[in-house]
Amino acid sequence: MLQRLKTWMLPIAMLTGAFFNEVVYHWAFLTPYLIFAMLFITYCRLSLHDLHFSRMHGWLLLAQVVGCILVYGVLVWFDPVVAQGCLICVLAPTATAAAVVTGMLGGNVACLAAYTLIGSFGVALVSPLIFTLLGGNAGLTFWESVWLICRQVVPVLVLPCLLAFGLERWVPVLYRRLGRLQMVSFYLWSFSLMIVTGKTVYFIARQEGADRAEEWWMASLALVICIAQFALGNRIGRHYGDAVSGGQGLGQKNTILAIWMAQTYLNPLSSIVPAAYVLWQNLINSYQLWRKQRRQVIS
Repeated sequence: MLQRLKTWMLPIAMLTGAFFNEVVYHWAFLTPYLIFAMLFITYCRLSLHDLHFSRMHGWLLLAQVVGCILVYGVLVWFDPVVAQGCLICVLAPTATAAAVVTGMLGGNVACLAAYTLIGSFGVALVSPLIFTLLGGNAGLTFWESVWLICRQVVPVLVLPCLLAFGLERWVPVLYRRLGRLQMVSFYLWSFSLMIVTGKTVYFIARQEGADRAEEWWMASLALVICIAQFALGNRIGRHYGDAVSGGQGLGQKNTILAIWMAQTYLNPLSSIVPAAYVLWQNLINSYQLWRKQRRQVIS
């Protein structure tokens, strides 16, 4: 029963947010706190002693940062809003749930967990600069804008890690107990997905002169970027003997964080792209899991 509920939680959360968007929209202020809680509980499952960093992580992070700039540079000439949405899909760090999928696909969970941590720190460092260059805040200088965004992004991405590893060092009993609450993290993720979906639908519904063709264009590009990132990550990972971790590290994104950043620091309508990415990455992972199970049955 619980497994069936988890299977259907994604569409239930998204549909609930879409249908009750006028109510859910007012809960948007909770999103950064929910992201903080999800990351904190997830990091309580990891141990600093089990994390080992490799060259593969460096190449994945380079692809993530350089890739988002290249994608934006190409698409901004056609549509700045679409370009912002695609940028955030590439820049966003790895989803915390990627470690679970990596294990199910036979990949190196510790390797993926290490990259999840590196990616979060990397995004925390570069995103304030990128968001400021894309628009910044009216009335503020460049570095004032960077500092403002940094104060909002860094605590959400970095503090959960520092707090979790601090507990591991000084309060190990509480650390282990929190590490067993991974289902709580799943429910927080579902609630967050409902909120960001509701906020996205709220903006779309109230957009004057909405261009539905542009919205389909956004969803289609999200699919292209999703496939490209899984493929590139898989290729990088294969070079280091771990194609699964590479693919998951670059392809499966923390879309809750991506949508929140798009709605907070970019044009809110750009969040349509990461919202569509949620669906595509789950379809790709479902296909990969089905293919692995089929191979096991055949063999």
